[in-house]
Amino acid sequence: MMKKNVGNIDRIVRILLALVFGYLYFSGTVTGLVGTVLLVLGGIFVLTALLGTCPIYSALGMSTCPVKQKG
Repeated sequence: MMKKNVGNIDRIVRILLALVFGYLYFSGTVTGLVGTVLLVLGGIFVLTALLGTCPIYSALGMSTCPVKQKG
């Protein structure tokens, strides 16, 4: 299982962006290739938000999760 690297604020932003992308696509505001790309990107944002892990963050060694202090 992959280590969680997507923090709560990041998750909320990803969900909000996915909702905006979905609205733009399904309302017909953005169509064609750009609309399809936004729809796919929105789906990826939802998936990574729900799982709490982002493969791109892992590859870059990034994390938006708060650092837990020991002790």
